[in-house]
Amino acid sequence: MHIELTEMLRCPERHEDEFLVLSTGEMLGRMVRSGVLACPKCGREYRIVKGVAHFWGGGRGEAGDAPAPRPPVSRLPPPVDAATLQALLDLSGPGGYVLLLGSAARHAVGLAGLMGGIHFVGVNAPDDVEELPVLSLLACEAMIPLRQTVARAAVVGRDRLGARWLAEARRVLLPGRRLVIESESVTAPPGLTQLALGHGLFVGERR
Repeated sequence: MHIELTEMLRCPERHEDEFLVLSTGEMLGRMVRSGVLACPKCGREYRIVKGVAHFWGGGRGEAGDAPAPRPPVSRLPPPVDAATLQALLDLSGPGGYVLLLGSAARHAVGLAGLMGGIHFVGVNAPDDVEELPVLSLLACEAMIPLRQTVARAAVVGRDRLGARWLAEARRVLLPGRRLVIESESVTAPPGLTQLALGHGLFVGERR
C-alpha cells in the first residue's frame, strides 16, 4: 500500500470519517509492506500484510478478523482493452487516484502504461493481482474503505455488480467524474448519469 494513500482511507465501522493512523513495519520505497492502521474514532486496528491492507469486519480481536474468501483466480483476459478503458474514463493529466473494484484490478498494469502519474487502488482484487508501485491493494467486504469523493475515476469488475458495491463506487467518486461498469445489465445508481451502454460496458458520470 502506498504510504500517501493513508490519508484517503476510512474505517469501515459505522461512524463519521476520521483519518486513520498508520504504524509502519516493513517499507519498500514508498510502499508499506507491513504495518497497522488504527482508527482513533472507534479504536479498531487493521493489519497490512504483504502490502495488502485488510479491513476485516470489526478489526483486530473481533470475529471479523479472519480473512474473507477472495474471488477465484481466472486466467481469462479482461473483456475490454486498456486503451478503450482509458478513453471511457476521460482522464487527462497526472495525479490522483483511480478505483479498480474487484476483478477490474487486473487493468492496473495496462492503464498505468497509458496514464502516467496516476495511482490505482484495487479493492477486493483477485488473488492473482499483486501490489505494484502504481497499485495499492485493499481488502474489505463491508464497504470500499476510502473517504468520500476521492477518486478521479472508477472501474467496477464483473464480480462486484451488486447495488451496494455500485453505490459505494459512486460514493468515493469525485463529482463530474466517470464510472465504468463491466456489464450492460445494471441500473445506474442514484446520483449517476448514464453516458453510454454497450459492448458489455456501462459508462456513467457522477452528478
